[in-house]
Amino acid sequence: MPSLQNSIDTQTQPGKLFKPLDGENLLCTACGHLCKLRPGQRGICKVRFNSEGTLLVPHQYAAGIQNDPIEKKPFFHALPGSRALSFGMLGCDFRCAYCQNWFTSQSLKDDDSTQRSTPVSAKDICDKATENNAEVVVSTYNEPLITSEWAVEVFKVAKERKLWTAYVSNGHGTPEVLEYIRPWVDLMKIDLKSFSQKEYRRLGGNLDAVLETIKTVHEMGIWLELVTLLIPGYNDSDQEISSIAEFIAEISKDIPWHVTAFHPDYKMTDRERTPVETLLRAYKHGKNAGLSFVYAGNLPGRVQNTESTFCPGCNALLIERVGFRVVSNFLNGGCCPECNNSIPGRWIKSC
Repeated sequence: MPSLQNSIDTQTQPGKLFKPLDGENLLCTACGHLCKLRPGQRGICKVRFNSEGTLLVPHQYAAGIQNDPIEKKPFFHALPGSRALSFGMLGCDFRCAYCQNWFTSQSLKDDDSTQRSTPVSAKDICDKATENNAEVVVSTYNEPLITSEWAVEVFKVAKERKLWTAYVSNGHGTPEVLEYIRPWVDLMKIDLKSFSQKEYRRLGGNLDAVLETIKTVHEMGIWLELVTLLIPGYNDSDQEISSIAEFIAEISKDIPWHVTAFHPDYKMTDRERTPVETLLRAYKHGKNAGLSFVYAGNLPGRVQNTESTFCPGCNALLIERVGFRVVSNFLNGGCCPECNNSIPGRWIKSC
């Protein structure tokens, strides 16, 4: 049986996200690492590589396809209660010790991962979305920025079928990749994992690149929601939580911020799960910073009313949730039924 590396190397196409350098050397622009690649050299992600002066990138396979509630991504302000056909490939430009998708993201870096790929076309993915009554097609599970050429190919077919499209990303982007995906992506969820440059270096990334991506995505008009996984003893101090909340508020107080609970996984099994109190503390920091929408996740039914959406104007209940399930939706065409305040989001219709 061929190795995983050899197998997926045959499932490639020439990439578009690069700049030529001297000779046959290339600069990959798919993520914030901006890898300079000599012939035969791979990027940090391990799935983009220079083959005799041509950048080869992943094409026509999936390492996972699943039809999920859109709230699981999580998007709380986009087509609530709808289904999202999620697909992923292999590889990541980060190396998070607590990764919950490590079978796909770290499959080319960690021998313990046995995840394999299945050949699939863009049409196959969109057919599956239609068959399963999904309204959104989502690139997720691995880091979608490093497989953007394939995602755009899928999203072009999705757009022809009037499906919405989304990225679930670590946000370690570049201006080039964001411009490339801009015409094809409706929604984007970005993980803001920490507010420490030191910790981002440990994860294998650059905090400044993530912060700049968040600003740019918002400016581009792509609907943006942010997630911070709160890990005990790692990023759950009052100072760090409040710094994240204040950064988000400076961009827009209407960006939804999801503060979610950690559970031990992969290489981080040395600490307990995140307690309810930490999520509620983060919720208060978000509100103190002036954020309109802060949500506590991964502890369904245990976080008071912080899973639901309330009108920032009159505090009327708009969308009641338990976990990923929408219990009731009182929005009136994207507006509060009590005060007619327009609620930021991507709803089926607007006020």
